[in-house]
Amino acid sequence: MVKRWLLTAIALLPAGLVLAQEGGEIEVQRAHTDIKDLESLRRGAHDFMNYCSGCHSIAYLRYNRMAEDLKIPEKELSANLMFTSQKPFDGIVSAMPADAADWFGKQPPDLSLMAREKGPDYIYSYLKGYYVDATRLWGVNNVYLPGTAMPDVVATVQGLQQPVFKSEKDANGSDHMVLRGVDALTKGSLSPVEYDGFARDIANFLDYAGEPVKAKRQSLGVFVTLFLLVGFVLAYLLKKEYWKDVH
Repeated sequence: MVKRWLLTAIALLPAGLVLAQEGGEIEVQRAHTDIKDLESLRRGAHDFMNYCSGCHSIAYLRYNRMAEDLKIPEKELSANLMFTSQKPFDGIVSAMPADAADWFGKQPPDLSLMAREKGPDYIYSYLKGYYVDATRLWGVNNVYLPGTAMPDVVATVQGLQQPVFKSEKDANGSDHMVLRGVDALTKGSLSPVEYDGFARDIANFLDYAGEPVKAKRQSLGVFVTLFLLVGFVLAYLLKKEYWKDVH
């Protein structure tokens, strides 16, 4: 009943106020993720599988690779994280049927490379950007992806949010309302601080899923850079030795 009342209230906003969400861009929030944080990655894997994998695949990542990299025991993997397959060497695919486009207007995308395309900051911000909007099919919209077809699957965790509009002048000097953020409307099962961690962990996990060797590549890059610097110094000293008689 409360949710229905809230959605009705949003629907009664002036038309110009609702449509103004298309004007102006909102800068993404910084997630400050760390793909070397195994605890965060394990929490993110758990939350992704429980809240996101019903619709979204990360098919380029296999269950056994995830378990090996994140140090997840086999029993925990099969009991808590494998919902669409019994084979650890399978890719992580969603349970969404092929006709899901009829429900959402488009097929939910595979998120294997989402963090590489958009960045973990975008994913983190997106998970924090939902607000009630009765003009949308699922009763919600998102400040970072206006017109999103994705329902607010984290509403019970985060709680509902309302849009925040601000009066700004356009190029002609006329005032108009622009969507500039969201405010809490109802409480979720997590506090705002806890939900920040929840969103950060999922963004961190998807950053890992986009390139499982990223942490190793970055660590190896340090040694390669040091090797090249030492090699440069040795080559320079050798050059000086060869040319000292010429000068």
